[in-house]
Amino acid sequence: MLLINKNSLIFLVLAVLSLFFVGDAMSGTTGASFTALYTFFKELVLGFGGKAIAIAAVALGGIISIARVNPIPALAGVGFAIFMQFTPGIIEVIMTATI
Repeated sequence: MLLINKNSLIFLVLAVLSLFFVGDAMSGTTGASFTALYTFFKELVLGFGGKAIAIAAVALGGIISIARVNPIPALAGVGFAIFMQFTPGIIEVIMTATI
């Protein structure tokens, strides 16, 4: 026999009812409230600020690798630099996708 407590039943009913109020998916295609902030962070990451952060991450990873005689921190710095380069483009593609 399946036993459902009161909280689970309320959650299930609210989840089913919320399906009736789902609208169109327009994740990042409208609105201008945060356009200036988005532009600031995008230029920061893809501009000279992002390059400086990536170089610092690789340099810090190299220094820690030399100190610990372990290549993993240097590889983590390189991975972070690659992450900094490609993540804004991936996020932009995800947020501007339409269904």
